[in-house]
Amino acid sequence: MTDPILAQLHPSPGRRVFAASVLGLLGILLVWMAVSTPADLGLRLFLGLAGFGALYVAQWLWRATSRGVELTAQELRETGGAVIVTVDQMRAVERGPFAFKPSNGFLLRVSEKQPRAWAPGLWWRLGKSIGIGGVTHGHEGKAMAEAIQMLINTRD
Repeated sequence: MTDPILAQLHPSPGRRVFAASVLGLLGILLVWMAVSTPADLGLRLFLGLAGFGALYVAQWLWRATSRGVELTAQELRETGGAVIVTVDQMRAVERGPFAFKPSNGFLLRVSEKQPRAWAPGLWWRLGKSIGIGGVTHGHEGKAMAEAIQMLINTRD
């Protein structure tokens, strides 16, 4: 972790609170409906499980967005040090309006299939695609995408 940081991406405090609050309120609403709705047991069980699932994802998002994403000349990593992908595996950056990317972020194509991982509101990794962004600042995402594109161009 001694490499100089080329770009950083941090969650926006307002978006972080909003996203976790919406998921938490959805969970509370679904649990309340499961308890108070005079429906059959199957529907009430489904609503309760969906509600507790939403509450779990809300607290998972809150914990995941306490970190940020850093780009060095060697790797893209979380601020805690967990490596998302190394620079030598990066192939292309997609930022267009029709790219399947997170909000305020970009899509990163890599050369080798990566293990699935997800930090809600911050990044996800599925196959040869990595989505960076979510509850982050748009200008930081754009700057990081441009820095990655420059690293790819200089390497190739």
